[in-house]
Amino acid sequence: MRRLYTWLLRLASPYVLARLLWRGRRNRGYWQRIPERFGFIPRIRALRVIWIHAVSVGEARASVPLVRALAARYPEHRILITTMTPTGAATVVGLFDDDVDHRYAPYDLPSAVARFLERARPDIAIVMETELWPNTFALCRARSIPLIVANLRMSQSAVERYRRVPGLTRSTLENVSVLAAQSVTDAERLYTLGAPRAAVHVTGSIKFELNLPASLRETAEVLRGQWGRDRPVWLAASTHDGEEEAVLAARKELTARFPGHLLVLAPRHPERFALAARLARKGGARVALWSERRGPIESAVDVVIGDTMGELQLFYAAADVAFIGGSLVPVGGHNLLEAAAVGTPCVFGPYMYNFEEIAAMALERGAGVQVPHAAGLAPALSDFLGNANRRFEAGERGKKMVDENRGAVARTLQLIANLLPPKSGG
Repeated sequence: MRRLYTWLLRLASPYVLARLLWRGRRNRGYWQRIPERFGFIPRIRALRVIWIHAVSVGEARASVPLVRALAARYPEHRILITTMTPTGAATVVGLFDDDVDHRYAPYDLPSAVARFLERARPDIAIVMETELWPNTFALCRARSIPLIVANLRMSQSAVERYRRVPGLTRSTLENVSVLAAQSVTDAERLYTLGAPRAAVHVTGSIKFELNLPASLRETAEVLRGQWGRDRPVWLAASTHDGEEEAVLAARKELTARFPGHLLVLAPRHPERFALAARLARKGGARVALWSERRGPIESAVDVVIGDTMGELQLFYAAADVAFIGGSLVPVGGHNLLEAAAVGTPCVFGPYMYNFEEIAAMALERGAGVQVPHAAGLAPALSDFLGNANRRFEAGERGKKMVDENRGAVARTLQLIANLLPPKSGG
């Protein structure tokens, strides 16, 4: 079955490359370092390497506490992080600078993966969340490279996709040394796909291990002063195609009750920044680009476009309430814990299957509100913006939820140590 998969992947390679070039029209980062996607990476200048694959922005952010812990525990190793997207690459550079190496991950072609492994020579491979690559996993096993899928989440929709190729899925899972699932539900879904029970461990979600800068609250206070301390402010975070229109419609509806309120609109991908600004202006809003307005925002401005990378956590900390993007359209949502950790209540739509357990927990704890469709967005936001006590209570519940669910990094580190013991005395 893997042979058929490989041939199909080879046949699709021209289309994949064409799509890469097409996406580069909006984000030129896709045109850069293309040979790396076929395994032609510069050799890593280190004798020992830990390889972490984080497909894009969310996985890169989630990896931060694990990367920091690994760097402290294994100082003799160089950490190599791979991503698939330019935004993921920019996130890695922004988060870690020169403390790690970044490369693009190879496509799952045997020749590309073999070339990559020969040049990277990792002692261990750590894949974040739900990336299952048949050839990569098989070649890691063939080269005796321990492989752990960390912070693994398995939505029901993902299970249904993998069930279409049961033999390939089962053999891919059998090539993994450790499957570190976020929850019991994720573990049970892995079992139904044929994962070896001995390889599955429930560690909790690393996303609870947010390592917030000590200066974040102070910096957020300064930012809030620039936005306007006396005006209601809400953040639309990590929006996708089809959501900016809904967000801007909600802004118009909210204006009747909060005429001076400010919307901070931060699209998920840089290629959407200019589009979001055009949509806002088309709807009659007065728009400022955050990249151009480092300083106080005039009260006449209705919408600030968050057109920078790496500042979303700061935006969460400065806002009164946040809408979590990717949840009004079938993307699966984004990490609401970034809002909860700083005491900002959140509103999200019906599509939160990427964060199913966390979304359910937030609802149960009263840290957020779920709306069934875009029409429910403005009323839910209005309830928070118009009630300071409710905002505070929901925010405190969110912070408590995050604090009570830490510990996944320590459990994951122990599983890694079983595969890669530190040097004696390390």
